[in-house]
Amino acid sequence: MKIFKKLSVFLFFFWTIIIAAQTDTRWQIADNNSIEWIIEGSALPHSDNIEMAGRKVAGIVHYKVDSLGILSVEREVIFPQLHPFIKETDPWWQKYRAYLRETFTDDILPKFYINDKQFVPGKLKKVTIDGMITFEHEPSLSGITLSRKFYPSTSNRLFVEELIFKNETQNIIDISETHSGVGIEALGKKGTFNIQIIPQTGLNKFDGFTLKSNEKQSINVYFLAGLNQEDPLEYNTQTKVRLDRQSFLKEMSSNLILETPNPVLNQLFEFSKIRASESIFDSKLGPIHSPGGGRYYVGTWANDQAEYVSPFFPYLGYELGNESAMNTYKAFDSVKSPDYEKIQYAFEVEELAPPAKLDRGDASMIAYGASQYALARGNREEAERIWELIEWCLEYNHRNLNDEGVVKSESDEMEGRIETGTANLSTSSLYYGALTNARYLAKTLGKSNRLIKTYEKRQKNLYKSIESYFGTNVEGLNTYKYFKEHKNLRHWICLPLVMDIDERRDETVEALFDKLWGDNGVYVERSHPDPANSEIFWDRGTLYALRGTFRTGATEKSLQRLEEFSKTRLLGERVPYVVEAYPEGAMAHLSAESGLYCRVFTEGLFAITPTSFNSFTMQPRLPNDWNAMALRKIRLFGKDFDIEVKRIGDKYNIKVLDNTTGTLLMDKNDDLEKAISFKF
Repeated sequence: MKIFKKLSVFLFFFWTIIIAAQTDTRWQIADNNSIEWIIEGSALPHSDNIEMAGRKVAGIVHYKVDSLGILSVEREVIFPQLHPFIKETDPWWQKYRAYLRETFTDDILPKFYINDKQFVPGKLKKVTIDGMITFEHEPSLSGITLSRKFYPSTSNRLFVEELIFKNETQNIIDISETHSGVGIEALGKKGTFNIQIIPQTGLNKFDGFTLKSNEKQSINVYFLAGLNQEDPLEYNTQTKVRLDRQSFLKEMSSNLILETPNPVLNQLFEFSKIRASESIFDSKLGPIHSPGGGRYYVGTWANDQAEYVSPFFPYLGYELGNESAMNTYKAFDSVKSPDYEKIQYAFEVEELAPPAKLDRGDASMIAYGASQYALARGNREEAERIWELIEWCLEYNHRNLNDEGVVKSESDEMEGRIETGTANLSTSSLYYGALTNARYLAKTLGKSNRLIKTYEKRQKNLYKSIESYFGTNVEGLNTYKYFKEHKNLRHWICLPLVMDIDERRDETVEALFDKLWGDNGVYVERSHPDPANSEIFWDRGTLYALRGTFRTGATEKSLQRLEEFSKTRLLGERVPYVVEAYPEGAMAHLSAESGLYCRVFTEGLFAITPTSFNSFTMQPRLPNDWNAMALRKIRLFGKDFDIEVKRIGDKYNIKVLDNTTGTLLMDKNDDLEKAISFKF
C-alpha cells in the first residue's frame, strides 16, 4: 500500500489546485461527500431542482433564490403506484403518466410565531447536497436560524421536510405554531387516494416549543399518501426516516469507490451511484428501475433499464438493483413472440404496453444489456433464466438484416425526434456488442460449439457490413454516417468505439470532441438543417462517447472533455447529476444516465470486460498527468476486490486485491498496449 501513501501526498497538492479552479463555479466540493453553494457573493437570482426517490415516492425539490437572497421552495411529490383518473380534457396518452402527485409551495408549511409576530426566515446562507438537500438561513430578526432538509422515505409513501430551529441569542425564546394538517383527495381505479401534510415532533403532533440559548428543535413535515382507508403511517422516532436514507447513502459510498487525482470526477461518480440506484419502485412486475424525471415511474424501458443501468448494478453490488434488472429482463422475456415479431419497447405504468409498437432497435438494446448483466452478475441460475431472451433477441436481429448486412429498424431510442433512416448505426453496433457478450456467455453456460461458431461468423460478417455500409467521409472526417442517406455527423458515431471497433477512431474522436462538442458535451447533430435540432443534446450520447474513446485509447482528449463536462454537471448551474436532454424535459435528472456516467470509468477508463462468471479483461487508461488511480470495492461476480494502477517508468503496475481475504491476487507490470486477463 506504499504507492497509495505517495498518492495521498499527490492528491493533497492536486486538491489545492482543484479548489482554486472551482472559484469560477457556483458550487464547491465540501467535506463529507457533499457539494455546497455559498450564497454571499454569488450571482443572483438563481433556480434549480433536484430529484430524490424511494420505493414508493419521488420528490422533486424546486428552489429559487431571488436577487435579495430570499429562498422559495416548491415540493413536487409523486406517488408512483397510485394512479388517479385522468381529466376528460387530458390527451389520451396522459394515462401513461397518471401518477398521484401534487406540488406544494411554502404556504403549506406551519406558521410559527415569536412575541406575537410571525417568524420569517433570514436570507439564505448556504445550500448543501449530499444525497439529501439542506438549506441554511441567516438568523431572522428574532435571532432564530432555520435549516431545512429534504429527503424521501426509502420504503413508504412519504417525503420529508425537516425544519431545524436554533436560538442564536442569549435569551429564552418561546415559539408557537398553527397548523392542523392538510388533506387532499383524488379518485382512481383502486379507490380513493388521499394526500396528507402533517407536521410532527417525535410521536406527537407539534404545537409549540421553547428554545434556550444555542438550543435546537427539529420538526418534520410529512408529505404522505394512502389508498382508501389505509391506516396512517406510524413512526417510532422522528429520525427513523432520515436514518433509513442515510443507511442507503452509506451503502452507496461503501461500494465501487473511484480514486483519481481529480476530486470532481470522484464526487460526481459518488453522486451518480446514488441517483442510478435510488429510482427503483415497487410494481406489479416486482421492484423495477424507472427513469424518473417527473415523467417516468413504475415502468421499464429497453434502453434506459435493459441497456443503460441494469448492467451497472453487479459492479456496485446493489442487490435491489440486481433484482430490478432481473425483473426488467423477465418482463421482456414474457412478451417475446414465437414468430419473431418486434418486441415492445417498454412496460408503462407497471404493465401497459407502450402506445406505439415501434421498433427502435430494442432487441439489440435488450440483447446487449442482458448479456452484459448476466456475465457481470456471475449467477448461473439468473443467466440461464434470461438466456432464451438473449438468444431470441439475437435471432430477431439476424432475421432483420437488410441486403447490405446491417440491421433494419424503424427508429432508435430517440423515437423519431430526428431522422434515422431504415437501418441505423446504433442498432447494428448494439447487435455487434451483444454478439461479443453472447459468445462469452454461451461458452460459460456450456452451450453448443455450433451455436458459438454461428455467433462468431455472424459477428465477423456484421463487422464488415458496418464498415462498408456506414464507414465513410462525413464533414471531411473519416468516420461513420448514421444511416445510408445521412450527410451530417451524429452523436451515435461513438458506438463502434464502445464495441471495440476502432479503425476509424482518430477522426471519430475529432468529430465527437471538436465538431459535435459544445458547452453541454456532445450535441446530437450540430450541422442539422433545422437550427432547433442543431441545439439538441442528450447526455447519454456524451457518456457513451466518453466510454468509447477512453476504451479505445484516446485517453488525453477524453480526459480533457470528461473533466469539462463533469465540472459543469457537478458544480455548474444545473447540478448535481448528469441529465436527460435539452430542450426536452428541461434537463431532467433521469436516473439511468447516472449509471452511464459510472460506466465511463468501469468500462471506459478501466476498460473492464467480463468474459465468464469469474474472469475479465481490463486495459486501464492512466492519463499522462496521473501517477495512479484505483477502483475499490468492485462487486463483479459477487466478489469484493480492488484494482490499483500505478505508473512505473514507461510501464504500469496493476494490482488486484481481494478485500474478503486481504490477498494480493495480481501484481503485474505491463505496457498495457493490449488488454490483460484476470481470473479468480
